[in-house]
Amino acid sequence: MDVIQVEQLVKCFGNLAAVDDISFEVRSGEVFGFLGPNGAGKSTTISILCTLVPLTSGRVLVNGFDVVHQPSEVRHSIGIVFQDPSLDIQLTALENLDFAAYLYDVPAAVGREREEQLLRMVGLWDRRDDLVSAFSGGMRRRLEIARGLLHRPAVLFLDEPTVGLDPQTRVLIWHYVLEQRQRDNLTIFLTTHYLDEAEYCDRIAIIDRGKIIALDTPAHLKSRVGGDVITLRSSEPRRAVDEIKEHFGLTASSQDDCLRVVVQHGDEFIPRLCRELTVPIGAVDLTRPTLDDVFLALTGREIREGGPAGPGVMEQAGSGVARRP
Repeated sequence: MDVIQVEQLVKCFGNLAAVDDISFEVRSGEVFGFLGPNGAGKSTTISILCTLVPLTSGRVLVNGFDVVHQPSEVRHSIGIVFQDPSLDIQLTALENLDFAAYLYDVPAAVGREREEQLLRMVGLWDRRDDLVSAFSGGMRRRLEIARGLLHRPAVLFLDEPTVGLDPQTRVLIWHYVLEQRQRDNLTIFLTTHYLDEAEYCDRIAIIDRGKIIALDTPAHLKSRVGGDVITLRSSEPRRAVDEIKEHFGLTASSQDDCLRVVVQHGDEFIPRLCRELTVPIGAVDLTRPTLDDVFLALTGREIREGGPAGPGVMEQAGSGVARRP
């Protein structure tokens, strides 16, 4: 069953198309990722799916409900962890969850049971009566995860959920989320620019300038690169690019003093590369293809050049927004 169905979705701000005629579906129990740089259309799309921003055209169903005609039903079907903090820091952890339970019409007795379960899961039960203003960034994010799961949604939307958090906290948050997915067959819709985080996804849609340019499993996307990735540094990068083309018939991409070239059996190719190039080589590295390599191959630039996405609808101001006639 498809929990999310998006058909020919368009969102324009004036003559700018932040989302430009995209279609995809998300299956029940799937971790589905939106991967792209700042201004790609990730947060605008998630805002439309969560009924926070009206669409320009197209059709979107979430848990079987139309986001235009049945927004209340959609909202009761989803949980959201926003990119920007959204807790009331003058309330305690428990009071924040009480308020969420009230908004979602969760019965008091059921709400208390779920609150304890979730706060224990995210390691905050002992801090339930503390003001959120005293919480660290990681603790607040864990509380937001608990709040998003409180009413047992069909879909949990995570919009850049771990931006600014330390690696250990990021791993813990994903442990909590995936545990809940396993327990309740929860569907997770993730927007991120962290490539390691995207590896949690069953499928990934790569979006750039408002369009989906690829959609597949992480493994299949990486197989598109077609070989090993050799990265080398040289003080004469342009000359190195020309020599690699002339001597080996390979096209290298360059950024500053760093070059990348994709080859089969890279470990066997490196000695020949170092031996036959006449330009100075400062360092050589061999890696298997990553999602960043996929994005580079598809767009000609690294995903990190965009950095984290800005707040939802403000993506319209990003440099990567497509223009419509």
